[in-house]
Amino acid sequence: MSPRKHDRILLAHGGGGRLSDELIRHHILPKLKNDALAELADSAKLNLSSNQICLTTDSYVVKPLFFNGGDIGKLAVCGTVNDLAVAGARPVALTLSLIIEEGLEFELLERILASVARTAKESSVEIVTGDTKTVEAGAADKIFINTAGIGVRLPGVNLGYKKIVAGDKIIVSGTLADHGLAIISQRKGIEFESQLQSDCAPLAGLTCELLEKTTGIKFMRDPTRGGLAATLNEIARGAELSIEINETEIPVNPTAQAAADILGFDVLAIANEGKVVVVASAESADDCLNICRKHPLGARARIIGHVVTSRDVPTVELITRIGGRRIVQMPYGRELPRIC
Repeated sequence: MSPRKHDRILLAHGGGGRLSDELIRHHILPKLKNDALAELADSAKLNLSSNQICLTTDSYVVKPLFFNGGDIGKLAVCGTVNDLAVAGARPVALTLSLIIEEGLEFELLERILASVARTAKESSVEIVTGDTKTVEAGAADKIFINTAGIGVRLPGVNLGYKKIVAGDKIIVSGTLADHGLAIISQRKGIEFESQLQSDCAPLAGLTCELLEKTTGIKFMRDPTRGGLAATLNEIARGAELSIEINETEIPVNPTAQAAADILGFDVLAIANEGKVVVVASAESADDCLNICRKHPLGARARIIGHVVTSRDVPTVELITRIGGRRIVQMPYGRELPRIC
């Protein structure tokens, strides 16, 4: 019997019966199919020879689902891949769980799944297992995605706060705040002469190249929620050292800066989804910078500051354009709702 055609998700698609089977076999599997996923087992069987495995998990609730530069599917893959990448791992496989609201159009679901498949292929990972749940209309804002990711740590790589010392350099791989400001400007219907676009991208190619071609990298982090401000404060606290950054060296797209000024946001506290912050020894910083600038995702990389000895409590200080100083505080709450 051929499956009955539905234009939208029904609660019955999460009931474990024929409609659940149709959802998986006729909508999800064709987009993501691979040998591990095709078994439709309760868990995936992976052959991993390394004993240096990294594991991460995350959830994605972005609104709108589709935005300039990406969508919730691309975001879910990139976000999970990037968490593995900055841990010094080469991503291998992801899980994908979908919480779908009753009434979601199948056309939207398939666009999201196509984006997941495309981004996974670009990232050299496979979606090896997953789950679907349906909830009543109004309970999930169309679709939420949960992922988990497994990666194999690169040989000899062991990053951590405790490796950081005074004199180490702080590198960012490109312009800040693009993702968060693209989301909020689109949500609010604000248009600029030059359109804002999310930086959503998988970073593993860049991070693996950095780790394989240089020595002296101490720590990496992708500055997502809380932006650069949160990331640098976490590094300072973890290393028990202070950080100084130079405002003149921080790369910001002029359109993003204009949007932040109009909306009253600090670009240092806005989320990014395709950037990496690297702490590297002073001796290796220039090599790291050169590698970044030769990579498509690091063309606008800059050394923005350095680590210093703390006089009291570890702090992050910004040296302003006119030579003044101000403390860059850890963001108190969420400046932008539902951006990743």
